[in-house]
Amino acid sequence: MNDQKDLRLMTEDFWQKKLGPQQYNVLRQKGTEAPFSGQYYLTKDKGVYKCGACGIQLFASDMKFESDCGWPSFDKAIPCAVEFKADDSHGMKRTEVLCSNCGSHLGHIFDDGPTETGQRYCINSLALDLHKEE
Repeated sequence: MNDQKDLRLMTEDFWQKKLGPQQYNVLRQKGTEAPFSGQYYLTKDKGVYKCGACGIQLFASDMKFESDCGWPSFDKAIPCAVEFKADDSHGMKRTEVLCSNCGSHLGHIFDDGPTETGQRYCINSLALDLHKEE
């Protein structure tokens, strides 16, 4: 979706019609898919991961690494593609990762990554759409 609409102003009815029930739960209701269940958890395909709601580019495949946490993990995002919000839900202090274009929930970021960035973006597969290199 690359039209000129301000996606942050779209109603939840719009998103429910656009997304399937599982994607809606993750992207718009801040749900989480079961660990080790997502389609991109072990994917090693080359390409670009886009937002499952609006389609902007979020992560390149060379930013992905295996963390054994149960979800796709990345050590950095494409510049300006994501934003962060404090998340104190479920009795934990975490940092939520949101799509900067549409405000959809992607997952969380942690400071325990193994690469030079020290970051681990723990992202739901349902929040992503991999566009493979040809």
